[in-house]
Amino acid sequence: MMPDLFKTIAFRLTLWYAGIFSVSSCVAFALFYFLATQTLQEQTDRDLLEKARYFSTVIQRNGIMGASKLAVIEAQAAGEKRIFFRLLYPNGEVFASSHMSYWKDIRIDQGVINTLVRTKGHLFMTWLIAPNDQKARVLYSFVADNVILQTGVAMDFQSKFISAFKTVFIVSMGFIIIFSAVSGLFLSKKALSGVKAITRTANSITGANLEERVPQTGNQDELDLLAVTFNRMLDRIEALIKSIREMSDNIAHDLKSPLTRIRGFAEIALVNMDEIDTYRGMAANTIEESDRLLDMINTMLVISRAESGEGQFEYTPVDLSAMVQEACDLFVPVAEDKQIQFTCEVADPIEIEADAKMLQRAFSNLLDNALKYTQEKGRVHVRLERESNETAQILVTDTGPGIDPKYFEKIFERFYRAESSRTSPGTGLGLSFARTVARQHKGDLLVASQLGRGTVFTMRLPYRNTQII
Repeated sequence: MMPDLFKTIAFRLTLWYAGIFSVSSCVAFALFYFLATQTLQEQTDRDLLEKARYFSTVIQRNGIMGASKLAVIEAQAAGEKRIFFRLLYPNGEVFASSHMSYWKDIRIDQGVINTLVRTKGHLFMTWLIAPNDQKARVLYSFVADNVILQTGVAMDFQSKFISAFKTVFIVSMGFIIIFSAVSGLFLSKKALSGVKAITRTANSITGANLEERVPQTGNQDELDLLAVTFNRMLDRIEALIKSIREMSDNIAHDLKSPLTRIRGFAEIALVNMDEIDTYRGMAANTIEESDRLLDMINTMLVISRAESGEGQFEYTPVDLSAMVQEACDLFVPVAEDKQIQFTCEVADPIEIEADAKMLQRAFSNLLDNALKYTQEKGRVHVRLERESNETAQILVTDTGPGIDPKYFEKIFERFYRAESSRTSPGTGLGLSFARTVARQHKGDLLVASQLGRGTVFTMRLPYRNTQII
């Protein structure tokens, strides 16, 4: 259970939140500590310089002896463990000082004196006083032409401040870490509550239950957007599965009919065992139904491979005008049998790069549908024209029953057949195949129709489409 907790996003967010908050607090404490210690040290340095100026004034008025007495008096007044004074010559010789038993570890640094002689200014140093390792701030400064004042003050206030600061820092950081961890855990769980809702919904969805949706908060935040996206994905999945089920039903229906007929032929042959013509008829009918099944399976494979980008089309120069005219000529007898007025209008020769067999088969499907669903004494008109300088279009117009606009996209789905067309022979693959072939040629197949007034199928093809090769 614990390792699972460590892998959760909530735990990692809590860790990041606590870490960032703690580091930020440490930086703030460090900055405050630096500023406070710098301020205290600058105040100490100003006090020492003020003492040096005071000694310089006393020497000018009362001489060296007055300064010697002042050193003793000042040290006694402030406390001999608080401050000390030494008066010395530039060669390092001490000629006056306060009581130095507490300050015996602080020596006279001849290197500092030499530097001071060259610069004629003042220098500060920080010393550690044994045995308590207390710090002292020491000033070297000229108070007369040949007199150097060495004075120092114990930094006990700074030490107390640092000790108190450490205590406050440890206690505060402990509180900050605990507070940031609890707050981070609360905020992360609050922020990830929407993810849990999505997880619950995803776990509750099964093949038989696709109606579940993630509840939306309406906050328009990232999680709400994720819920919307997830619900849209579920809508697409539900529609896809519904389409697959419909396709499966249609496939089962379309496979059932020829298989039933084949089985019926076989049963008839068994009943009439002595008649050779019966066997021949059965064989012929079986071949015909098998060809129909193979044609349906091959068409499905072509569509599937083309839609997955694996279509094996062979593009060569094709005279589109000749192809359309030849196809129309083939369907003239069909039109005459139904007494349909069938006309074909072809523009000047248009050449394109295309797979001739696939394109001819797709166009033939359009003609077959138009003639199939047009009533006797109706009209079917085919026109090939240049739509623009780079696009040609084939329009197949009929006076059939028309198509409801809400089915304009459905009719191009595989195996989809409207209720009115189920009594007519066919597999429901013709229009899907025709659109797939058109799009493989960088074109498209569109439909326009009015119920009771007929339908127009428009196949658009670029005739400068060498980029498809």
